[in-house]
Amino acid sequence: MGKAWNYGAGPSMIPVEVMEKAQKEFLDFNGLGLGIVEMSHRSAEFDAVAKHAELMLRKLLKVPDNYKILFEQGGGRGQFAAVPLNILPEGGKADYFVTGHWSRSAYLECKERYGEAILHECVEQDDNGQYFINYQKMQVTEGSSYAFICINETVNGIEVNQLPDTKGVPLIADMSSNILTRNIDVSAFGAIIFGAQKNLAPSGITVTIVREDLIGKARKYCPSVLDWSILAKYDSMYNTPTTFSWYMAGLALDWIESIGGVSELERRNAAKADLLYDYVDSSDFYLCPIKRQDRSRVNCVFTLKDESKNAIFLQEAKKHNMIGLKGHKVLGGMRASIYNAMPREGVEALIKFLKEFESQYA
Repeated sequence: MGKAWNYGAGPSMIPVEVMEKAQKEFLDFNGLGLGIVEMSHRSAEFDAVAKHAELMLRKLLKVPDNYKILFEQGGGRGQFAAVPLNILPEGGKADYFVTGHWSRSAYLECKERYGEAILHECVEQDDNGQYFINYQKMQVTEGSSYAFICINETVNGIEVNQLPDTKGVPLIADMSSNILTRNIDVSAFGAIIFGAQKNLAPSGITVTIVREDLIGKARKYCPSVLDWSILAKYDSMYNTPTTFSWYMAGLALDWIESIGGVSELERRNAAKADLLYDYVDSSDFYLCPIKRQDRSRVNCVFTLKDESKNAIFLQEAKKHNMIGLKGHKVLGGMRASIYNAMPREGVEALIKFLKEFESQYA
């Protein structure tokens, strides 16, 4: 069996060049006679690795000087708790613009444990049953401490393409599934949170990019490992970090720079998504339930019009070395995640399979 095409939502593909470099250095990093996974996070050698990754992320995303970059553990769900624990005062309230599964999860985390979370249901269906974002629903509440948004909903295949006017209220964004896939203006956000396991590195490390004026407001009972002020003070090394993921993130950031940066990835990702959606829209066998303007460029959801064929579809896909196409358990259907590391060839191979399956089972 050759190399599989991995369309899974995460952990996901990592660029071949990055994997090969990590493989080469795994047993002996920079001639030290030990691998990166054996190295102390307090060593000068790892400190250089960590600082390089932060520098490259700041460079590629054009992160302003008044923002801290924190490398953490706990994943996206950990940050769903960290956000209110750090910036929602006791008795305060926050707006949650819900566009799918993960923004709803963040809303529930806050509502059930930390304070008043105001729900804004921002997705509707048109007369054809397709889902779309109603941006008019993204209105901040007077006195709100922050507004939370998930820019790309991995489960639902919905991507936000215009930011709400929060009237000075800090906008907190979950960008776990589309960070570094498109250009963003970091200064438009109070904080950006994302896991590394989709577009940057293996699972285990989470990144927060946060404006400095939002640091230092944590509740007294906020765990120290989630307190942004402590993480900033100790350069994200208050406790032992996930060193291998941090190292891999640095390699991936070097790769991104080598191919032309985020702008080149944005071009590639738009072209890959258009290619796949054009075929799905032209077919009478497959259906995308999201209106075109709100479709994710990296998590392409679709269904078979005859869903009784779902099991055989996944079986046949696996025979073709295509894995991870099953949709999320809360939604069903199919999903092709075509993140930064997925080359155009992987999308073309998927379309070829879709055509062959349709011709056989239509």
